[in-house]
Amino acid sequence: MVSTRRTTKAPSSSSRPSSPSPPPASPRGRKRTPSASTILRSRTKKNGEEEDIPISTKETKNHQKHGYEFGGPIGAICITILLPLTCYFLVFACNETTGCDLIESIIGLAKEKKKNSFSLLMIPEKMTPVFSLESCVLFLGWIGWCVMLHALLPASIVKEGVDITSGESGGEKARFRLRYKLNGFRVFMTTAVACAVGTYFGQIQLRSLHAKFLSLLTAGCAFAFALTTFLYVASFRVNKNDKSKKKKKTRKNDGIDNGPVVLANGGNTGNVAYDWFIGRELNPRFSNSLFDAKVFCELTPGLIGWLLLNFGFMHEQYARLGFITKPMVLVNAFQLMYVVDALWNEPAILTTMDVTTDGFGFMLVFGDLVWVPFTYSLQCRYILENNVDISLAMTAFIVIVQATGYYVFRQSNGQKNTFRTNPNDPSVRHLKSLKTKRGTNLLISGWWGVARHVNYFGDWLMAWAWCLPCGFDHIAPYFYVAYFGVLLVHRDLRDGEQCELKYGNDWKRYCEIVRFRIIPYVY
Repeated sequence: MVSTRRTTKAPSSSSRPSSPSPPPASPRGRKRTPSASTILRSRTKKNGEEEDIPISTKETKNHQKHGYEFGGPIGAICITILLPLTCYFLVFACNETTGCDLIESIIGLAKEKKKNSFSLLMIPEKMTPVFSLESCVLFLGWIGWCVMLHALLPASIVKEGVDITSGESGGEKARFRLRYKLNGFRVFMTTAVACAVGTYFGQIQLRSLHAKFLSLLTAGCAFAFALTTFLYVASFRVNKNDKSKKKKKTRKNDGIDNGPVVLANGGNTGNVAYDWFIGRELNPRFSNSLFDAKVFCELTPGLIGWLLLNFGFMHEQYARLGFITKPMVLVNAFQLMYVVDALWNEPAILTTMDVTTDGFGFMLVFGDLVWVPFTYSLQCRYILENNVDISLAMTAFIVIVQATGYYVFRQSNGQKNTFRTNPNDPSVRHLKSLKTKRGTNLLISGWWGVARHVNYFGDWLMAWAWCLPCGFDHIAPYFYVAYFGVLLVHRDLRDGEQCELKYGNDWKRYCEIVRFRIIPYVY
């Protein structure tokens, strides 16, 4: 049972690096479109029915305005262009024609163009088309499969999220709590069984994913741009509905509290490019159901799709060599464990910044559906194309790194989640915490007394374990550990700025007690 002490919390952490704090305040004075404080409703029950009641129709002096992040509109445009280009760069830098040599890839491209009539939709020699209608159908079919299973399979748990602040009325904050259908692990298990049966009877060839990798990437990019645009346009239905609801609207109390449409303050700046990128709507829901587009995309299609690509590369290696190498086994095993852990602990994402604060725009859509499966599978693709092998001693060392990282990652996240949901639990009751003026508690002992984001450290150790099996002949497979390190540092800095705005001097006191950010005694 959830503790009534809902204000108790630990510093931000999650299965994915995130922060629960609101984005920084904005000095901009432009006229703003309605934010969460203007469109949210509180719920009351009268005569057995629920009523949506406006809390506030204008921002109060205590309402914080949110400013630009990621370099504002120009940064948003640059990142929107850079992310897909990076995905393609990694394909061209590591492919079946030239191994992992970008210069050779460029030379091969030039030679092919000079040799004969060259199609702009083709890559030299063995490489597959950049675009394929079949791959578009396959990608859409995959998304449809995941949505269908999510709808049909029973929920592992129907979980309430954290309080969403709906603005202030009379000095009191009104909060709203959404409910979520979580069955990602069941979707994964059903997909695994279907793939196993289909492979056994010859109806599914996972190795074909290797040949379609590039065109699947293109299909994913197109889908991400289309979905983001749809979500942005759909978010404006809020204003129309909000103006038209002059009377209280009632509906039957079905026991499902889905909440109103909520705009993300950080994605409601009025700048089209920036709001499209960050996400204008916080939790897109288009029917009276528990289906939340953002929470669904956060884990299920991207993580399971990542594993299918990995298994496809492993299947292709077996077809080529007649056996599976140690590096391929290690990377597949480690990443399988990571995905299963994330899906098994799916409720943990409900406290992350991705869910509670950031809108569902291109940043998350592309990250969840394209970036994760097509860049995180780089190590398996590299091992396939380069026939990497490692010694038993190196294998043992890598296993130790992975085990250490996973232990730190899981134990720290577990401690945080337990403390937030039930601070009286015997496993966390003894932990010391710092009481803030907001009434919340910040952990200053246990794992969270070692570093403010010690879970990031465990996550980064696992990133090394995924890259080390690739050997040291090329830097390409270490893209992930480098990128992930930068991401973690950026997340930590972003979280620190927001927590300072949120907690003020209490956060400074906390930082004096917990001095290290991510790596104990180092950073």
